[in-house]
Amino acid sequence: MTAKKPAPSTADLRTRLDAEFPALLDELGALVAIPSISSLPQHQDDLARSAEHVRSRFEAAGLEARVLSETTPEGVVGKPAILAHGPRIEGAPTVLLYAHHDVQPVGDTSTWSSDPFTAEIRGERIYGRGTSDDGAGIIVHLGALRLLGDDLPVNVVVFIEGEEEIGSPSFQTFLERHAEELSADVIVVADSDNWKVGEPAVTATLRGNCTFTVDLRVADHAVHSGMFGGPLLDAVTCGALLVASMYDEDGNLSVDGLGGTDEADVVWPEDEYRQAAGVLDGVRLAGTGDLAARVWTKPALTVIGWDSTSVADASNTLAASTRIRFSLRTVPGQDPAVSMAAVEAAMRERAPWGCRLEFSQVDLGPAYQADMDAPATHLLHEVLTEAWGVPSVNIGVGGSIPFISQFQQTFPGASVVVTGVEDPLTNAHSEDESQSVPDLRCAILAEALYLARLAEAAAGRD
Repeated sequence: MTAKKPAPSTADLRTRLDAEFPALLDELGALVAIPSISSLPQHQDDLARSAEHVRSRFEAAGLEARVLSETTPEGVVGKPAILAHGPRIEGAPTVLLYAHHDVQPVGDTSTWSSDPFTAEIRGERIYGRGTSDDGAGIIVHLGALRLLGDDLPVNVVVFIEGEEEIGSPSFQTFLERHAEELSADVIVVADSDNWKVGEPAVTATLRGNCTFTVDLRVADHAVHSGMFGGPLLDAVTCGALLVASMYDEDGNLSVDGLGGTDEADVVWPEDEYRQAAGVLDGVRLAGTGDLAARVWTKPALTVIGWDSTSVADASNTLAASTRIRFSLRTVPGQDPAVSMAAVEAAMRERAPWGCRLEFSQVDLGPAYQADMDAPATHLLHEVLTEAWGVPSVNIGVGGSIPFISQFQQTFPGASVVVTGVEDPLTNAHSEDESQSVPDLRCAILAEALYLARLAEAAAGRD
């Protein structure tokens, strides 16, 4: 089939959105009600149920959809993903729409203000696990397709992953085995942030991530802290000194070769950062340079786990060993292997009092740097600005989405654009996760405009 009639106007799409949006909010509530936690064995049936539910929704929107999973060459069995296709339009560009249907665990439910798996609207936000990360991404894609309906002017492929929250272990295998179906001119990733509530953004950069474990040892067995303490520092103290040695007096990570820039495109007011992060009064912020740059384009090292004797089990014993798990956020444009090598070299050089270090469980995730001059990026800014009524901006994101680089490597001819509907108040991965309802509306409209104008742009080039 060939697209002949003109795309619907912005006014037409707004009218359609008014009619469709209540049902789309209900669709989001239905997603939240399925505890599709990919990391917990007891929720694997829920994950399968979520995949089938999502498949059925895109099928109802007129796409051919199926649930698939792939096993990696190493034997890792992938989680269920949805692959869907719209009607074929000869000569039109192809757009791949990505989101994920798996969610994070909820932790202690007593810390939530409402049931994590019952969507609840309070004010202008909807609360529940997965409302924003990434149920909202799914609803943006579904909503845009519903708004366009029979007026859809591009070829659409929908890929809804089921294992993003556990690091996408079968992602590359899935891409390789379905490369022909997934191949596209433009890839839209709806799993990122806006600048603020009511202020849209294009994600220009994402930091990479290196996670690794350090086993630190000072003796071949534990000893009495009174009989031997003093000349011999315990392993936990040495671990604390090791961590402290990685920073300068201003709180910057002081390791050569990690790169980074001090400037950002926007100003992040300190009071807004402190409020979003829940920083206690009197706690000073670390580092130098623009605050946004410290989060987006400079490296960061975080202790994410530490094995030591608990307070409940404390005794007068000098620990011979300890184990520390680190997360190193690497700067855009930097090879994570280079960053990892630099940090390991620095730690070995600074190991306190000659303690022994062993590195293991190293996992590297690449950073992302968008092509800000690409026509697909300029068009994204255009439709975001039109949908929200305020100028969209370029932002970085301190977190990592390594699979975006896998998209770029597998489909080098495609333009990859990254957008989303989260904001600083979303609390993704934490209690009381929520999504701005007005921003969800705007994001649906923006994507519908984007699909329509991609076709117009392609026709103009022809």
